[in-house]
Amino acid sequence: MNKPSVVITVKELEEVKNANPEKINIDPKNVEKGLAKLVLTLVELIRKLLEKQAIKRVDGGSLSDEEIEKIGETLMNLEKKMKELKEIFGLKDEELNINLGPLGDLL
Repeated sequence: MNKPSVVITVKELEEVKNANPEKINIDPKNVEKGLAKLVLTLVELIRKLLEKQAIKRVDGGSLSDEEIEKIGETLMNLEKKMKELKEIFGLKDEELNINLGPLGDLL
């Protein structure tokens, strides 16, 4: 049994966009920025998790001084690279987030 194919017209997409413009942006010019925002939000989430885990390990005394130095340097480099990428894509810290509906914001 063949499944019917779904065809969405540009007009239909525009109607959806106009119904909820703050949630949906189908402008092809903004796709790159939207994708960058999503990726950088996920990288920021992972960076924060790594930072918290590193603090727990430092506080727990399970890292050598050399390991602490390496982790600190790595986290600083990641933060620097994130800043560069946000500037390239014209994003601010407060824009890096995902609303999870009833669960609230990701970050």
